[in-house]
Amino acid sequence: MDGNNIMIPIPQKAVLSVREAAAYTNIGINKIDSMLRKPNCPFVLFVGTKKLVKRKEFEEYLSKQLVI
Repeated sequence: MDGNNIMIPIPQKAVLSVREAAAYTNIGINKIDSMLRKPNCPFVLFVGTKKLVKRKEFEEYLSKQLVI
């Protein structure tokens, strides 16, 4: 860890990058990206043009799904 990077465990993060979400859930990056593109996606957060994943909402969404 250098002065610019602070390592925060994924379960403590409010939002995740697509890569972090993929590593956390074992779901592919392309699949997560396509899920984030769907209209009214409940777990997408836009920071400018960057798409992030709201961790808690994503976990809740996944817990209710049988197939994605």
